[in-house]
Amino acid sequence: MDHSVPIMLIATSDSDSRRILGDELRRRYGADYEVVACEGHAHGRAVLEGLRRWNRPVALILGCYGPADRGGLDFLRRAYGFHPAAKRAVVVTWGDFASAPTVFRAIGQGHAELLIIRPERSRDEEFHGAITDALDDWHLAQGVGFEAVRLIGEVGDGRTHSLRDSLSRNHIPVGFHPVGSETAERTLESLGLRDPMLPVLVLEFTASPIVLQNPTDLEIAEAMGVTRPPPPDKIFDVVVVGAGPSGLATAVYASSEGLATMVVEGEAVGGQAGTSSLIRNYPGFSRGVSGAHLAYRSFHQAWTLGTDFLFLRKVEGLAPDGALYAVSISDGSVVRCRTVVVATGVDYRRLGIPQIEDLVGRGVFYGATVSEAPSMAGKNVCVVGGGNSAGQAVLHLAKFAKKVTLLVRGPTLSVSMSEYLISQLEATRNVAIRYGTVIVGARDRDGFLASVKVAAPGAPDATPGEEIEAGGLFVLIGSVPRTSWLPDTVERDQAGFLRTGTNRDVHDAGSVMPGRHPLALETSMPGIFAIGDVRAGSIKRVATAVGDGATVVSMLHTYLAEHLLPASPPAPGDAAVPEELPGDVRFN
Repeated sequence: MDHSVPIMLIATSDSDSRRILGDELRRRYGADYEVVACEGHAHGRAVLEGLRRWNRPVALILGCYGPADRGGLDFLRRAYGFHPAAKRAVVVTWGDFASAPTVFRAIGQGHAELLIIRPERSRDEEFHGAITDALDDWHLAQGVGFEAVRLIGEVGDGRTHSLRDSLSRNHIPVGFHPVGSETAERTLESLGLRDPMLPVLVLEFTASPIVLQNPTDLEIAEAMGVTRPPPPDKIFDVVVVGAGPSGLATAVYASSEGLATMVVEGEAVGGQAGTSSLIRNYPGFSRGVSGAHLAYRSFHQAWTLGTDFLFLRKVEGLAPDGALYAVSISDGSVVRCRTVVVATGVDYRRLGIPQIEDLVGRGVFYGATVSEAPSMAGKNVCVVGGGNSAGQAVLHLAKFAKKVTLLVRGPTLSVSMSEYLISQLEATRNVAIRYGTVIVGARDRDGFLASVKVAAPGAPDATPGEEIEAGGLFVLIGSVPRTSWLPDTVERDQAGFLRTGTNRDVHDAGSVMPGRHPLALETSMPGIFAIGDVRAGSIKRVATAVGDGATVVSMLHTYLAEHLLPASPPAPGDAAVPEELPGDVRFN
């Protein structure tokens, strides 16, 4: 047996469930996975221990809960310690509603990750849909499989780290091979590269592999050829700046309603939400959904509906161009449009501690938990933050790291983090939470992070900080809006977030729309709208960002109808310019 083949393990005292699940999994997945069915939980734990000793990858662990097996949830809880990276699912039988409260409570505490209903017929696609989703998430987290792009660089190099993170978040299969490794040396030799400029990017999916040495983002975008600047004479109804949840939702709705739509994204689809390992509270995804998958599906939906995309390019300026707007792009091109939707989101706030900033990419990371988590295997790791992003990062890192310590400035998490995440953090045995704690310094070993120094908030600078061993530090705190490219005439609040609608004083002397009431999501510049996290007063949740994206399209129609010549005609079957604001049936 090939020891690299992933394992799918079933352990239950219910002989019927063991037979049904074993048969279904072997029939559908037997060619790619080794399916192991264990007679009882003690047998299952022994097998998991052996698989850990043999360093066998375990993709999925199934336990059962019902009248014939009351020990499955405890088995899954204990299984985490053997193979924390494996997906754990509790299987129930249809109609056993009495078990639901116990199962849901166990999932909420992190004893299992998802609920699956046992198949009761052949070709039970609902069952297999849940299985394949779990396997897809597991493979994404492992970073294994097809290498569309091969990346060769130095471990700890900042540019190499940013490329790994950007390619992964853009759903491009990338394989990273450190300089000096057998694969890296063999690849460089086959390409005739003796002393290349690192990092080296090899596009394996092209007819003849394209080799890029220390490329810029623009060079990568042009080499991949996925998106190209539009013709200079093309006028878009709307340019969306940013491809996070709100920007992608705008693109989906605008394109589906016949508006000529362009999305410009400088980094990766999904924004900060795209870095989340598992979003459990997004409506419609009872098993949860990774931020990367949610973002990719939204991007693909917008793309198929006709949205134009410009990736790995940033918007550098915005200026009126007669009755239109001219959007300046970092590649030197200019896109002309009738309206602009700002959906740039926010960046994580930097700690600003020199010892920390010098180690970015070499143990210190702002976000990037999904791409860097596998490299934290066996290490002690710290996460700084108190919001949902920090909680999701801790749970994901805990699947690989020896121990994860969450450093929280305040006395509680209840005001900033969802209760389901708090419960899972408290139930995860290799997670510790330190309240009333801030980072004050760091120590390195051979140029890589070795430990962090912490203290109580407000402690005197001369106070020696407590030292915590840490091979990784992930910072997910605060938010800095991405608005520096906008003209000063676009009103902001004291923190730099964009004021919209009634959050603005329309009689202010600096307003460019004196006496005119702006639409609810419109900024101080007519036809310029702000949605999602960059908007002042927004609720920092994925669902509300998507709601902003859907809502703003109604306002685009209203603005275009009132101030300009008719926009691009609606798609066949769609209503003409709507008269209603949010609540229009098209957004249901």
